[in-house]
Amino acid sequence: MSDPEESDPDPADTEPDSADEETADATGLLGAVPESVSVPETAEEELRERVEADPETAARAVAGLAAEYEELAEALEEANERADELESRLARKQAEFQNYKKRKQRELDEQKERATEALVERLVEVRDDLARALDQDEDVDIRDGIERTLEKFDRELDRENVERIEPAVGDATDPSRHEVLATVAGDQPEGRIAGVHRPGYEMAGKVLRPAQVTVSDGSLAESEDSRGESGNGDESAGPDELETDGAGE
Repeated sequence: MSDPEESDPDPADTEPDSADEETADATGLLGAVPESVSVPETAEEELRERVEADPETAARAVAGLAAEYEELAEALEEANERADELESRLARKQAEFQNYKKRKQRELDEQKERATEALVERLVEVRDDLARALDQDEDVDIRDGIERTLEKFDRELDRENVERIEPAVGDATDPSRHEVLATVAGDQPEGRIAGVHRPGYEMAGKVLRPAQVTVSDGSLAESEDSRGESGNGDESAGPDELETDGAGE
């Protein structure tokens, strides 16, 4: 007994459905979305419905988004590498700047030390002159030598831009440059300088030591004014008295 002839398979049953393949591809792309990308459940369902409705368009859209995501991921990685490089360069620049500051500070300290050494060298010469003056015999007049030494010392102060603060009698007091020791009876107006006890010094506009002064209370100035007024009154009365005496005669 012969076997029944097998019928040929229906081509429609063997050929894949292109729409089903596109739907599967689109669905697979949706599943390939990275876990780092948070997709709400409702949005995911809506996307699946849209994929099933138009799988070809959805597949292209998802593929484009996936490609864009890859590009953005690469750009982010490059940006992170660039940021790391810039951070490293910044750290090096900061270290170089700190080293520069330390080097400049050392140079300034060395300059100050050299300037101080030069000043001391000049001052010891002045001291030597004073010592030689004191070594003279007691009967020798050393005033001229002392005066020359003082002039030499003042020249050294001038070289260092050091100026004396020595106000004149009658000047107004300046709290930033004058130190008032006492108020004394004086013929200057009240509050004016009556005398200088010790001169001060300033260097490049900075007061190193204020001048010590006394100020007048103005009492003697008032007394002189009173005596002057009294004298003027006597003189004015003189002619009247003469006229009276003349009339009596």
